[in-house]
Amino acid sequence: MIAARDNFPQLTPQEYFAWEEKQLHKHEYIEGEIYAMSGGSVNHGRIAIRFTSLFESHLEGSSCIVGNSDIKVKIAKSEKYTYPDVSVTCDDRDKTTTQYITYPSLIVEVLSPNTESYDRGGKFRLYRNNPVLIDYLLVSSTSIEIDLYHKKDNGEWIIINYQEGDMIELKSINLIFAIAQIYRGLTLTPEDDLAQA
Repeated sequence: MIAARDNFPQLTPQEYFAWEEKQLHKHEYIEGEIYAMSGGSVNHGRIAIRFTSLFESHLEGSSCIVGNSDIKVKIAKSEKYTYPDVSVTCDDRDKTTTQYITYPSLIVEVLSPNTESYDRGGKFRLYRNNPVLIDYLLVSSTSIEIDLYHKKDNGEWIIINYQEGDMIELKSINLIFAIAQIYRGLTLTPEDDLAQA
């Protein structure tokens, strides 16, 4: 997410939905303010696709919905709408909405230098308002590294860091997979190199 549009009138959620359908680029909506979404790197896109494919294959035949970055997530009990890179909802309440989901149990954000602090801080605080969110994955696009924010049964959030060679467990969808499945064949560029480019 980048800065709000200057001199842009505040919109109601319904006005935002109608307006955004006509736009070439996606925009998040935070209580009336419109925020343009920045584009990602090739690795960013490839990693997001791999998660979407992995989850679709694992959940085939279930009633769960796997969303890519085109599916908005409404922050529960608010007028805030975001676009995570990948989301999974198995909640029946999300089967009756057409413009967004509200109750994902799993959200994936692929990190970029411009969004990492927001994804780890403000955006995670928003997502935590969802009572059924169990797993929040933050995935590096420049090194083999994934942080899992996992909500335990007692409501406490813990952070598990996964690196090369590790197996990742997502209790939200009962899936265990090798981190290598996500990063196979990618040429990773350290963030210092990206900043100089």
